[in-house]
Amino acid sequence: MENTLSDDNWDFLLRLLPEDWRQRAKTTGAVKRMRGFVSIEYMLRTMLLHTASGCSLRETAVLSKAAGWADVSDVALLKKLRQCESWFKSLCLGLLQDRSGALPKTNCLNFRLVDGTIIKEPGQTGSQWRIHYSLSVPSWDCDCFRLTSAKGDGNGDSLSSFSVQEKDCLIADSGFARATGIGYVCEKGGFVIVRHHPQSLPLEEVDGDRMDLIAWLRQITCAGEKASRAVYVRVGDNRRVAMRLCAVRKSQEAIVAAQQRIRARQRLNGPKLKEVTLEYANWIMVLTNVDESVLNDDAVLQWYRVRWQIELAFKRLKSLANLGHLPKRDEISSRAWLYGKLLVALLCERMQRYAGAFSPWGVIWFEEEDVLP
Repeated sequence: MENTLSDDNWDFLLRLLPEDWRQRAKTTGAVKRMRGFVSIEYMLRTMLLHTASGCSLRETAVLSKAAGWADVSDVALLKKLRQCESWFKSLCLGLLQDRSGALPKTNCLNFRLVDGTIIKEPGQTGSQWRIHYSLSVPSWDCDCFRLTSAKGDGNGDSLSSFSVQEKDCLIADSGFARATGIGYVCEKGGFVIVRHHPQSLPLEEVDGDRMDLIAWLRQITCAGEKASRAVYVRVGDNRRVAMRLCAVRKSQEAIVAAQQRIRARQRLNGPKLKEVTLEYANWIMVLTNVDESVLNDDAVLQWYRVRWQIELAFKRLKSLANLGHLPKRDEISSRAWLYGKLLVALLCERMQRYAGAFSPWGVIWFEEEDVLP
């Protein structure tokens, strides 16, 4: 069946992928034989129809056949999705390496970016699930993947949802700033770099008194100015963990944007907004138990920034994860689905980087010989 739709947008998307994306399909085992698929390109297009567009496997099979891309059953698509896990991960790795830049250097810790998100199956009565996952840096392996109910005790964002080995260093956002999770990682011989959340994680002085956090932060007055100090987190009735609080003051533009987001959330959720909450938005605060001789303050903030560099992709992943049918039959297909979602998120992020060059009539790609001296 001849495709009568314009493929300009699809051709543009393919240019965003690593140059050897077809070869990677072969070397990773995604393509052993092309049974049912017209080409590697149309196989990718079919898989993205499932992972990005929210189509079930059965819907994907019907639509891809109508478009002339593939003639396969939903069962065959599930098998192909499992085979695509390493391919999707390889493509994500290529895009992440392209955008993440140089990483802070240290050879003694295994850095892992951890996160969680809620997904909802389509329909008003669709089940809600929570995905907990971890990406190892710099290999970007998905080294931990758990699917749990979105409701019930123990199913929220927590560092204790992840297996931890000695020398692991978990990097997480403020949703994971909980004393129980930090205590769990420390008991396993691991380390954390986590964005501090003043309301959910009170800090203590050496003598056990509660730290006056805002008074200390007010001493950091200039944009880009950094400071750190020793603090303690109480993880049990008779147990505390010694930590280091690193803070940097945001630019005025970033402060205004953060306060606007806080006010917007308050208008939706309804609780009365405290002035101190707005003031906390002036700084980025990061907690760690990594010794300063291993990671100084700048390195701690740089490693948290590594997470921030892909935070936009994570946010798009979370929004995209509300669409589609998560294949819950086994861990392999679930991980492949997750890599497919992340691939779409990274492609969206990369497309944004080209947005400034868009002409009013679309995207024009110039070859080197077309560029005038």
